[in-house]
Amino acid sequence: MTVSNRVAMISGASRGIGASIAEKLLSEGWAVSLGVRSPEASAFKDNANALVCRFDALDPESERSWMKETIARFGRLDGLVHNAGIMTPKTVLEAGDDDFDLIFNVNVKSPMRLSQLAWPHLEKAPNGRIVTLASLSGKRVKSAGSGLYAMSKFAAVALGHGLRQCGKENGVRSTIICPSFVATDMGNALASRDSSELTQPEDIAKIVHMVLELPKTASIAEIPVHYTVEDCY
Repeated sequence: MTVSNRVAMISGASRGIGASIAEKLLSEGWAVSLGVRSPEASAFKDNANALVCRFDALDPESERSWMKETIARFGRLDGLVHNAGIMTPKTVLEAGDDDFDLIFNVNVKSPMRLSQLAWPHLEKAPNGRIVTLASLSGKRVKSAGSGLYAMSKFAAVALGHGLRQCGKENGVRSTIICPSFVATDMGNALASRDSSELTQPEDIAKIVHMVLELPKTASIAEIPVHYTVEDCY
């Protein structure tokens, strides 16, 4: 099946930012392929323009299957959104090898593998795009407890820039979006503010949609997003 709609794959789309991105893209006429841990529980499973697939960042075979199912269903791929991620609140002195391996496997290695799988299809798209949801923790280390997380997000930002360089000649564009606290389950648990004061998932979804809609002649490297005013961001 080949569709005329532009198609985006979104990892970690069961709730929060990922689900909001899916809702926004569907409302704007996109088709979406959603990678989630439990497809049967997805709110999008009955949407005709959505494909819901099993995705586990620790299982490379699930990544390959997800890509195959996406192309089999839609026949094209225009955008890849790396949204899945985890936060381990440990300092760089507390973190053990298992902690390091887990957070880097989810936040860095899986997005890199998915990008490799998606790349041949994005090259065929009129305006192929990769969007990486990193974090402001990929730009600065705000606290000791965010040290390990920040290490992984610095690497995720570097991955996004590496992909930008790979797409320099063929027109596949890569953008890194770096939010501070967002009103999701994770953000609400970590922030010491009312969720209404934080950046909302819908705000990030609007930014992702804007980036995906841009032509290859508009290459945006990074977009820092904060719910308030920070010294640097």
